[in-house]
Amino acid sequence: MANAPVQRMSQLMAKTLRDDPADAEVLSHKLLVRAGYVRRTAAGIWSWLPLGKKVLSNVERIVREEMDAIGAQEVLLPAVLPREPYDATGRWDEYGPELFRLKDRKGGDYLLGPTHEEIFTLLVKDQCTSYKDLPVILYQIQNKYRDEARPRAGILRGREFLMKDSYSFDLADEGLAESYALHRQAYQRIFARLGLDYRICAATAGAMGGSKSEEFLAPAEAGEDTFADCPNCDFAANTEAIHYDLKPVDATDVPAAEDIPTPDTPTIETLAAQLGVPASATLKNLLVKVDGEIVAVGVPGDREVDMGKVEAHFAPATVEIVTEADFIAHPHLVRGYVGPQGLDKVKYIADPRVAPGTSWITGANKADTHAKNVVAGRDFEVDEYVDVVVVQDGDPCPKCGTGLKLDRAIEIGHIFQLGRKYADALKLDVLGQNGKPVRVTMGSYGIGVSRAVAALAEQTADDKGLCWPKEVAPADVHVVAAGKALQTELALDVSEKLAAAGVRVLVDDRAGVSPGVKFTDSELIGVPQILVAGRRAAEGIVELKDRRTGQREELTVEEAIARLTN
Repeated sequence: MANAPVQRMSQLMAKTLRDDPADAEVLSHKLLVRAGYVRRTAAGIWSWLPLGKKVLSNVERIVREEMDAIGAQEVLLPAVLPREPYDATGRWDEYGPELFRLKDRKGGDYLLGPTHEEIFTLLVKDQCTSYKDLPVILYQIQNKYRDEARPRAGILRGREFLMKDSYSFDLADEGLAESYALHRQAYQRIFARLGLDYRICAATAGAMGGSKSEEFLAPAEAGEDTFADCPNCDFAANTEAIHYDLKPVDATDVPAAEDIPTPDTPTIETLAAQLGVPASATLKNLLVKVDGEIVAVGVPGDREVDMGKVEAHFAPATVEIVTEADFIAHPHLVRGYVGPQGLDKVKYIADPRVAPGTSWITGANKADTHAKNVVAGRDFEVDEYVDVVVVQDGDPCPKCGTGLKLDRAIEIGHIFQLGRKYADALKLDVLGQNGKPVRVTMGSYGIGVSRAVAALAEQTADDKGLCWPKEVAPADVHVVAAGKALQTELALDVSEKLAAAGVRVLVDDRAGVSPGVKFTDSELIGVPQILVAGRRAAEGIVELKDRRTGQREELTVEEAIARLTN
């Protein structure tokens, strides 16, 4: 762009800080605040300052360009939404306390939109009446709201955040698959342009519903998601979405179940120690309440139950761990000695590792007593198999059997094949070619725009500060006037010439600020190229530094301008 305006730090509302904010836990939080990109307004609510807004807008631009390239049409829907559509789909209740609910002065119920599936469905229902109107892809880039219990990690986990959400509407499942593929490819282009390292992982649908679902995860220590990556094949999945096949074994030669005295062994550790067996030979039975009804969850004794998976399986029901009062109310449940055999009127779910034919040492439902040779499918029945263990590093890949590698990551995108969940709830039909109603099928696709900024900061920062990729940086070059009048004059002159050639320039022309502070700030702010008008300014010589590599080179002003404009 010709004649891009020069940003002068003497006029810029961006104060850098030497120290990390006291409440900052992760790198992006520390650096985005210290470099003057964002400021905290309230818990989980952030203001974007000029430099931060430029980076955010650059991410938006890239997302918008790639969405437009697949034929998607941009709209803007309200953030304050009526309750009724969310009642129709059940999500008014399913979202639980994370949904921001409010009332107007007449007592009407509203919410602040966390996602907009219902509202887009109603929009298409109003606008599209014939098969000729489909397929269509609509998107918006808009603030979303979730009442996080513990907002943390700066803009990574806030209560207000900027998101691109798009929705596809097709006549048939084949069309949905094509729309899904278009988005998948567009996301790959978006994240490549942003300069993000990412993985595409199988995922669960959660409250969104639908069938196929994949996440785009950016590996980072600050990530709240754990994903498993196979070093031998292309398998990658969020640990919540890893499923293993049920593999029954032959139990013909296993003797009959037998009670054995095991005093003072209410835990797996004490039981294994007393019997001299590995914890993996025992069966752990965790009791939970699902909407008040007791359910037993069985896993091998050396594994932990992933309560997130249990809650997801029974959602939207409420899941709680049983209490001492529950044991008193159900005397047949003996704390520390529960076994699946003989459990009366208690639903029993188990991990696939507790397959038919596997033999276990488990509670005998009597105090100080366990039972051995207890065989799944012979001595007890599993009502339902569910993957409920916490996935561990080295667990076999479901695809090839190689040990999985676990890593932390930030979710930056999520795509869903929703199917007809929302169309059924809101009766979205169009007239088909034969004149009969056709129920529309949908996809939903999200990108965390503000979260992508934090993910980039996490992945690209170094020990000196932020280090933005060129396409998202707030400027192409950061010109530093070392301090003297001649140096400042040269810095401003070079900045104007660069700007006239279409280069985005941030120039540090602040008076009364030491060269050391200016150099430190230039590295903290993280613009890709740093151009210094320093000790050789009188000779027309400047120093060009690559922010990422640290490589420095002295050039004439003309050479520097040529280098930065090519």
